[in-house]
Amino acid sequence: MTTTYSGPARLILVDGACISGMASLNTNQRGGVNGWGGTFRPDKAPSELREEAGGEIQLELPYDREGTVTVTGMRKLLATQVLISLTGSGPVPF
Repeated sequence: MTTTYSGPARLILVDGACISGMASLNTNQRGGVNGWGGTFRPDKAPSELREEAGGEIQLELPYDREGTVTVTGMRKLLATQVLISLTGSGPVPF
């Protein structure tokens, strides 16, 4: 099983809107706790994503792989870019 993924991805919001960007994900297997998460950098800074913080949304990877994620944080990188922190739940999609 792969323990990291870095590449194209899309966030699918509750209303069905899609946000394309790049994801950097990894598995967390420390102390007997399994999980996964990472970051997502959207191609364009989305204003609608602030409403999704704390709720579960879908993360779609190439080859029809999907996972459920929760937005745990956002920070500005530049005037036009943000970095979104994600925590995954359920099976690892990569």
